[in-house]
Amino acid sequence: MAQQDAQNGASETAAPAVSFAALKPQLFVEAPKANEAVTFYKNAFGAEEVSRTLNPKRKADQEIPHVLSAELKIAGSLFLVADSLDDSATPVKTGGNGVVFALETDDVEGAIAKAVNGGAVVDIEGAAGDGRVGKVTDPYGYAWQISAPVKKVDEVVA
Repeated sequence: MAQQDAQNGASETAAPAVSFAALKPQLFVEAPKANEAVTFYKNAFGAEEVSRTLNPKRKADQEIPHVLSAELKIAGSLFLVADSLDDSATPVKTGGNGVVFALETDDVEGAIAKAVNGGAVVDIEGAAGDGRVGKVTDPYGYAWQISAPVKKVDEVVA
């Protein structure tokens, strides 16, 4: 038991457990394209903008202030979109970042069409299991899988 606890990170001298209030993926886009990205996610996926923080280093004469980060919500899930700043230590990955965001909808074809209309590129489209599925890459290099809701186990067995 002690060995299993040690493998799971437990220890007799461990600090009290830490709990988290939220997990928010952060999507970095090439500066100054965060405004464009926020608009894309609103139009293509129906994202709701929850909050926005402007970059304090922006020039006063700019018509559109640079977004430091914007918090968006899709289907109850939160994520952040941010400009990657030149002095930021966070690397920006483009074209295949190892993360796929999954969206479920009853209108897979409509959702894919809306994303493509906004500038996304279709990677895969077809049927999987007992529903339609597609994968698009948005204009900022992030992959989105769009599929019909997964049936619950009791619905499949019945």
